[in-house]
Amino acid sequence: MSESETKKSSNLVFIIIIFLLLGGMGAMSYLWSNKRTELNNCTNENNVLKSDMKGMNDMMQGYVGSMSNDLKTDFKNMLNTYDQLIELDKSKSDSLNQQKEKILSLIKNLDAAKRNGKLTASELFKLKKENETLREIMKSYVHQIDSLNTLNIRLGSQLDETNTKLSTTVVERDSYKKDAEEKAEQVKKGSRLQAYSFSSQALRMKLNKTTEPTEKAKNVVQFRSSFTISENQLSSAGKKSVYMQIIGPDGQTLQSRSTNTVETESGTVAYSDKKDIDYQNQAVDVTIYYDLRGEGTAKGTYKVKIYCDGNLIGSDSFSLK
Repeated sequence: MSESETKKSSNLVFIIIIFLLLGGMGAMSYLWSNKRTELNNCTNENNVLKSDMKGMNDMMQGYVGSMSNDLKTDFKNMLNTYDQLIELDKSKSDSLNQQKEKILSLIKNLDAAKRNGKLTASELFKLKKENETLREIMKSYVHQIDSLNTLNIRLGSQLDETNTKLSTTVVERDSYKKDAEEKAEQVKKGSRLQAYSFSSQALRMKLNKTTEPTEKAKNVVQFRSSFTISENQLSSAGKKSVYMQIIGPDGQTLQSRSTNTVETESGTVAYSDKKDIDYQNQAVDVTIYYDLRGEGTAKGTYKVKIYCDGNLIGSDSFSLK
């Protein structure tokens, strides 16, 4: 190829490259122009939305005051609900108080925004959404704690023209509670055992090492009380301890050990001796002895009291000369 032809070929390549570059720049200019147009359109739309939002806030400004008051009242009603729930279940007081702190913080923010004149309809809407979230949390606590329907809570919102109130059925609850307690007391009384057919006496030792009843104080070596414990189908069956308390003429309980005490419905009672029985809801005869172990006995009247299941179930007395 001649030198002239080589130059023509090189010029043709440069011309093609220039045309390609010009075409690329044109395409980029076109795309850039489109993106600028889209950006301007978005900017304009955003400005329109901001303008609309400002207009809406301005339009709603007249309602913001009353709506914020309703919202604040709603928050306060929720606080009252939490106070009552804490009264019902002290074990959840920490988590309930945390929810109260959140509500108090929202009330504080609401008051601050009102004082500064910065409370807009959109901000009020956000607070309302938080109110609804906290209300759902409160409902779950109400469901957990008020499982026996001791509270009847209407969880409406004043923002939806529904007054939020906590209606307690305290009177009804107390009535049920009293009725249940009365029935429980009746069952308790019905299950209480009774001791009857008492034979309580002092015993002296005969020469043949057997004992017999005596009324002479100087000869007494042992006390005995025999009685029958009643049949009772309501009482629990099984092993029971029956306690005998002998009170001397001086008002003191006779005891072999100072630690002989038992808890009863009247408090701690000292006892003289006891006997374990297998009670199967049928009448059973019982005899309990108390050995004097060399103790002297005084003349006068001795009282005998029998306890079982923490209750005084019978009493008797005898005298020595």
